[in-house]
Amino acid sequence: MTDGNTAVYPGEPGAAGPGRGAKVLGGGLAAALLATIGAAGGWVLAGEDASPPVPPVAEAGVAAPRSSSASPPARTTAPAPRTSAPKRSTGLTVPPVVGTDFEDARDELRERGLGWRLVFGSGTGRDVQRTDPPVGAEVRRGVTVALHVAGAAPAVDVPDLIGDDCDEAAEDLVEEGLYPRYPTGGAGTVTAQDPEPDSTAYWNDEVALTCGKKQKKPDRQGSSPPDRGSPR
Repeated sequence: MTDGNTAVYPGEPGAAGPGRGAKVLGGGLAAALLATIGAAGGWVLAGEDASPPVPPVAEAGVAAPRSSSASPPARTTAPAPRTSAPKRSTGLTVPPVVGTDFEDARDELRERGLGWRLVFGSGTGRDVQRTDPPVGAEVRRGVTVALHVAGAAPAVDVPDLIGDDCDEAAEDLVEEGLYPRYPTGGAGTVTAQDPEPDSTAYWNDEVALTCGKKQKKPDRQGSSPPDRGSPR
């Protein structure tokens, strides 16, 4: 027999109904809470200062860095070729002096404002065989033209230059086919020369000119003083 109390309390064996459902639900919530705490504890145990990884976000207006292995962009246009300014024509050329007497050729070059240099050969004759630069070549004023002569240098008499101005003496030597040399300088008056006047030299030879102040001739001893007139 029973006392008529048929109620079953939650937690007792054989209990069913709301009491057991609440017990199962409570176990599920506890398992979920433990899983969350375990996940959080994992990155905390990895390091106190560590933080959960955050996916990188590009800032607005900031370009991503270029890889160092990337090749530079191909050049689409070729560089412009370098050009030099055209030479201005002087209009002056070496005159046709081949086959003429070397003195005439020299005068022709001098009239055109060109220098000259005589190169004598070992043959005979006074004609110019060739020039350097060649005939017809464009040149500038002052350029020296070499005149190659067939024969040897002819002989010439050395002029008397003592007492002349050094600059004028040099011009006279060049006119005669000789060249001046100044052992003591080229200013003043010619006081001596080597070779001596009227000696024989050859075209292109040098003549040494000693230049300086013109020395006054001493008064002759025993000469009477100039007449100053009779006293009154």
